[in-house]
Amino acid sequence: MADSASLLFNPHTYDPEHFDPETRRLLRATVDWFEARGKRRLIEDYRSRAWLGDFLDFAATEGLFATFLTPASAAKGQGRRWDTARIAALNEIFGFYGLDYWYAWQVTILGLGPVWQSDNAEARARAAELLAQGEVFAFGLSEKTHGADIYSTDMLLTPDGEGGFRASGSKYYIGNGNAAGLVSVFGRRTDVEGPDGYVFFAADSRHEAYRLVKNVVDSSKYVSEFRLADYPVAPADILHTGRAAFDAALNTVNVGKFNLCTASIGICEHAMYEAVTHASNRILYGRPVTAFPHVRRELTDAYVRLVGMKLFSDRAVDYFRSAGPDDRRYLLFNPMTKMKVTTEGEKVIDLMWDVIAAKGFEKDNYFAQAAVEIRGLPKLEGTVHVNLALILKFMRNHLLNPVDHPAVPTRLDAADDAFLFQQGPARGLGSVRFHDWRTAFDAYTEVPNVARFREQADALCTFVETAAPDEEQSRDLDLLLAVGQLFALVVHGQLILEQARLTGLDEELLDELFAVLVRDFSAHAVELHGKDSATEDQQNWALGAVRRPVVDAARSTRIWERVEALSGAYEMGQ
Repeated sequence: MADSASLLFNPHTYDPEHFDPETRRLLRATVDWFEARGKRRLIEDYRSRAWLGDFLDFAATEGLFATFLTPASAAKGQGRRWDTARIAALNEIFGFYGLDYWYAWQVTILGLGPVWQSDNAEARARAAELLAQGEVFAFGLSEKTHGADIYSTDMLLTPDGEGGFRASGSKYYIGNGNAAGLVSVFGRRTDVEGPDGYVFFAADSRHEAYRLVKNVVDSSKYVSEFRLADYPVAPADILHTGRAAFDAALNTVNVGKFNLCTASIGICEHAMYEAVTHASNRILYGRPVTAFPHVRRELTDAYVRLVGMKLFSDRAVDYFRSAGPDDRRYLLFNPMTKMKVTTEGEKVIDLMWDVIAAKGFEKDNYFAQAAVEIRGLPKLEGTVHVNLALILKFMRNHLLNPVDHPAVPTRLDAADDAFLFQQGPARGLGSVRFHDWRTAFDAYTEVPNVARFREQADALCTFVETAAPDEEQSRDLDLLLAVGQLFALVVHGQLILEQARLTGLDEELLDELFAVLVRDFSAHAVELHGKDSATEDQQNWALGAVRRPVVDAARSTRIWERVEALSGAYEMGQ
């Protein structure tokens, strides 16, 4: 049985021995760099909005980004690879110490996406060399007026008569736009109408025709607005044209979106150490704060939700790494990590904040930073609503039409995830098929709250078959999003159970976690019941799906003891 601390990232004991020696060294070196920097400097840099120059110098010296973000096909035998498992591990570390560090890395990943998907060998070689030099990258997609609506881009490319273009227009909310050695920019040709006119090209932020306007946020993260004014785009700079440029944009977001879940996990882990330690040592009315039943319940709920976030995200890695043309299940699990895991992170922080109250505002703690940063993750790479709408496209096939798929093993092997840059056309989501979700639940029929949640999941299948929104209701996004939350819980529970089986997670902890999920399902069912357009059948179904978790006071007490053991387990040095 794993103890509570071993399930969370702890810099004092961290040893990623499941990775190859070089990965293990780099992950540990990154942790050591932050720990040597200390909490006071970490917080001061965050408060003063200092640019991340020291961190990027460290990353360049160690070859960190180059090692983790160069696919084997571009590495020329240097032992580098694109490995989602170790990328996820580094996301968690960056999140643990501060989202600004993670963001510089995350937008580098996005900027590289169109390059690694390109057939332009010269551009790929240039990107690999820039990575080796320690440069960061940027993803020039969104615009001030249109957001990420790439159909409406106003970045215009005019043919120059020599096979290239002159690009003019602005981009907005572009991370690393102040320092990127290469910016992947999306635009459209002035001489070609429709999708055939799309172009992805590589720009250099140091070029005189690249004009940096400002940082649009008050943060160390440099989230830029930039403008191109008659910027020369040579044939060697063109990454994609036509529909392939559109697909490259969406497929890049598929790759980059995944990183938000593990960043959220890292934030919550650091905050949890602080919150439990504070609560355990604060005396109120002559007793420790943690003696109050509601405090124990809130911290226990926060802990098991965080464990669920980790289990789901770790299992989703396996589906990413095992994906291929005939197995695109990752396309569901990806927006799930983006939407469900990150919103769970918000709940975790809120539960702990309710306990530590004013302490959560103090400037000398990490928690004040975490409470702000956790809000951003569900709102990056598409809002919660966008991702829920995407998740709904998979609901009927996932719940009702399973097919046989080879079992997906735990993927911690030192392999290159080449398919992520060969995803092909970004369409056909309704044709993606899944293995039977019930199998994961069948393995835990003896766990009371897993069985109780299974009743609710089966009820959702009945809803889809007998009371699903009709054509008119399908235009009511407010109602559909409530249904999406119910479906997301089933998928969340499924991958949690799969990972629990693979890792031997003890059933008592799993039972406590699913008690929380039963309550969540009931809450979303009540929400659906109250929607303006819900039919009488849907209202009746919703109330019929409400369940009370199986209560076991002794179990909850034992799980609380694990949470309490986190007090003093980690504190960052000054």
